Amino acid sequence: MERVLGIGGHFVRAADPAALNAWYRDCLGLGADENGEWRQEPGPTVFATFESDTDYFGSHLQQVMLNFRVRDLDAMLAQLRANGAEVISEPEDMEGVGRFGWVTDPEGNRVELWQPATGL
Repeated sequence: MERVLGIGGHFVRAADPAALNAWYRDCLGLGADENGEWRQEPGPTVFATFESDTDYFGSHLQQVMLNFRVRDLDAMLAQLRANGAEVISEPEDMEGVGRFGWVTDPEGNRVELWQPATGL
């Protein structure tokens, strides 16, 4: 059986694509080039499905949620707050999995930030 090798892209509709790209670059440090290509660091990627009525993504209008791995969740959340981003609640710990935090991008999409547990 042939299988996928990884995530090849994530595409987001936006009222102002240039402004949303700038937000991801300036607030999260996502260094995509002019074609949108971004070379991420090696590490785990989670693919999970949720019940259709989950509140985990925030708005029920949001069908998918980006999750970015980060090295230092506290530093990233402080950087986001300093840039005026809407950080949602306090970080949560999941034993053996890592720490999680959330932010809302300028288009209202909830984004999850994940600092994997040591050893993942």
